[in-house]
Amino acid sequence: MRGKLATSDNDPQNRLDAATIDHVARLARLELGDDEKRRLQAELGQILAHFADLEQLATDQIAPTAMVVRTELPLREDEAKPSLPREEVIANAPEPRAGFFAVPAVLDQ
Repeated sequence: MRGKLATSDNDPQNRLDAATIDHVARLARLELGDDEKRRLQAELGQILAHFADLEQLATDQIAPTAMVVRTELPLREDEAKPSLPREEVIANAPEPRAGFFAVPAVLDQ
């Protein structure tokens, strides 16, 4: 980033300079007014303050984890089950034609 994080200022609103906010807005393709920039500066500053708090936590007694959730999900066997009769399904179609759903064309021919 072009802007700098302020390291000596503990006020979350001043943790990011205006150049950083402008840069982030450009990356996100956002056009922000001055009020929005000030609000974003405050909100991002608070987020950074939370991360600074997390950095202070003692984690040396916690075992490292790569995944905290199971990576393999249980799968069930595919089984054919009864469904609605075709006639009942087509009866609910807004524009049935010859036993099928009629839909507007989406491709030019």
